[in-house]
Amino acid sequence: MEGGARLDCILHEQGESLRPALIICPGGGYAYISPREAEPPAASFWGMGFQVFVLQYRTGEEAADKRALEDLARAVLFVREHGEQLKVNTVHVAVLGFSAGGHLAACLGVHWDDPDLAARTGARKEQLRPDTLALCYPVITAGEYTNEPTITAVDAKGPGRDYWSVERHVTSGMPPVFLWHTMDDELVPAENSLIMAWALHRAGVSCECHLYETGPHGLSVCTEEVGSPAPDVKNWVALCGRWFARHFGGLSEM
Repeated sequence: MEGGARLDCILHEQGESLRPALIICPGGGYAYISPREAEPPAASFWGMGFQVFVLQYRTGEEAADKRALEDLARAVLFVREHGEQLKVNTVHVAVLGFSAGGHLAACLGVHWDDPDLAARTGARKEQLRPDTLALCYPVITAGEYTNEPTITAVDAKGPGRDYWSVERHVTSGMPPVFLWHTMDDELVPAENSLIMAWALHRAGVSCECHLYETGPHGLSVCTEEVGSPAPDVKNWVALCGRWFARHFGGLSEM
């Protein structure tokens, strides 16, 4: 991919059926890519029947100037353009993001029709629109409840904070969204998901939102493997899988 970004593929190689695709965007505040939010969730959703892709998007100074967003747009385009080779159903392309990766996913959800993204990728804007989004403790707003380092990093070279305040750009053209957050998240306040859920509901966009009473930021899949066992929260993976299945049809049965 452009500029050193990378798309890691975890694929089912057997069978003739075309499978839904899931592109995972780990968090890290646009400063780094969190490994805890890469391979562990990839394994969980691969086990459900997805063709899984983990996006190592550009971070640090390279995340600015819409480059990280361009990386995700190119990933969606790549999966669609190579659907037959990858055994992907190209109308079932989902994006799942954690924290800053959730912000990135949500930004593509609202800005997929940005003419600048189409020009950079050489795509028709419709090719860049995800079919569904799953946002895990996401940064959403650049306003009162933001995580300031995340917004500062991604907007270092513009186009301005309003562009990155996702809730301001939600329209009926946004794909369906699954959200989850813990209510006592001290790094990215739960208000981010609450603001997003309200914006989606007001726009008539299908949304499922789960709020858990307690749990720190960055839980990933909530297991010992990721160093964040949270038995009261870990069911988000199964809930998200069932939500995807409602939109895409059976998964684990494939």
